Amino acid sequence: MTDDDHRDGGDASQSEIRSDGGSTAGADDVTLDPWGSATVSDYRKLFEQFGIEAFDTVLPETPNPHYLMRRGVIFGHRDYEPIARAMREDEPFAVLSGWMPTGDPHIGHKLMIDEIVYHQEQGGDAHALVADLEANAARGLTWAEIDEHTREYLLSLLALGFDPEDGELYRQSGNRRLQDLAFELGAAANFSEMQALYGFDGETNVSHMQSVVTQMADILYPQLDEPKPTVIPVGPDQDPHMRFARDLAARTRFFGVTEAYASFETDPEERVLVREAYETLREQADAEGDDADVRCSDAADYLREHHADEAGASVVDKLDNAGMEPIRPRVRFLDRNATDAAFEALIDAVEGEKRVFEGHVDAFDLDRAAAEALAREVEVDHGGYGFVAPSSIYHRFMTGLTGGKMSSSVPASHISLLDDPEEGYEKVKAATTGGRETAEKQRELGGEADECPVYELYTYLLADEDDEFATEVYEECVGGERLCGDCKEQAAELMREFLAEHQEKREEVRPMLEELDIEVESPRRRD
Repeated sequence: MTDDDHRDGGDASQSEIRSDGGSTAGADDVTLDPWGSATVSDYRKLFEQFGIEAFDTVLPETPNPHYLMRRGVIFGHRDYEPIARAMREDEPFAVLSGWMPTGDPHIGHKLMIDEIVYHQEQGGDAHALVADLEANAARGLTWAEIDEHTREYLLSLLALGFDPEDGELYRQSGNRRLQDLAFELGAAANFSEMQALYGFDGETNVSHMQSVVTQMADILYPQLDEPKPTVIPVGPDQDPHMRFARDLAARTRFFGVTEAYASFETDPEERVLVREAYETLREQADAEGDDADVRCSDAADYLREHHADEAGASVVDKLDNAGMEPIRPRVRFLDRNATDAAFEALIDAVEGEKRVFEGHVDAFDLDRAAAEALAREVEVDHGGYGFVAPSSIYHRFMTGLTGGKMSSSVPASHISLLDDPEEGYEKVKAATTGGRETAEKQRELGGEADECPVYELYTYLLADEDDEFATEVYEECVGGERLCGDCKEQAAELMREFLAEHQEKREEVRPMLEELDIEVESPRRRD
């Protein structure tokens, strides 16, 4: 969830980036490490391996999409539909992201800040955090170092448009509500799943593990006062945090809500098969004018004929055991963590036909959405959180100006938001490009904008909201009209202007920093 290092995206952006993430032949399986320097050479792997969806699928539903969305820099999402719907229908939603204060703020951090500010401007409750506990536990920074970087990050956050009067800023170490939530979430987590997600082993210190639980609390923090859709803008290396947080959000709920067709329990794959059997047999009976119930034994016979594989065999046994019990679609409320009082209240709140069992309630007159809303309402009324599974959006990593990985340890490879404007100009002028060996070949074959760190700067930053300008640069490059020298000169001038304006704005907001309800200097310092 925190954006702390420069990363290399492998394939640079273009004015219209493909929703499949582009292609790198022979790319290996992807390992996502929130604290490492892993790269993603083929973004399609993230769709295939981790269930991240292409952002193109929700772009048409997103009102006033940010240019990072329009240009494919934000390339993927997890469950963004509730956020888009909340924006369209003016309903409550939240956005949260943060950074680990391990160095100067840079243009990679600007992506994350832009995404927070965009959602704040669209009406979201905005939260920005300083992951100082993580910086201390996972990176070993002193509190003095953390404080120095925190001040610089906050100035750039304010200068780039975050409204502190309509949002919340906090440090992990200074937020007691967050720490209390982390303690509760820790009771629902275990070492084995952290080991599987993050590769922790016997050498991992306990504070590092605790920092993960604190990040889970960060992700769910915007819902402490009321459950609502919440989006977390991150780089794809942070996806393990999102998967873990979504699991914990579900695990801490009082009730689970699922579809069901009979009195026995089924897993999701089995439910798909039972649904198919029921709908097929019901349709056949209706066509014949037969209004008799579809029985579990009928469904078992159907699945024996059409699904003789292992999954089909497991549910056939359950159907056989249920025998002549009618199959009837329903929604099921499962008691996960409910108090006795909450479970009784749920029973009373379910209207219409229902059946009450020891560990669940079946409702026959509610659809899934209404059941979810009812379960959350009862939970919150009885002291539960009612968390909505958090959503996420994923932006591409930026390529280093010198090619390859953008690294904080290689100053020439990145632009710090604190760089002197002239230094920023010189870094861009010295950058690697996607140009051909000679100007003649460039005019003949066109440049390789998709492999060019300088073109990437236009897409991510320098073209700002002007999509026509970004497209023009791309087309002139690949068409052979734009030569690298002139292109870099233009980009360097724009970078110099951006840095000068940003640093001027930082000075304007500096007095505001002293008025914020956040401790810039940590009480944990011992110097």
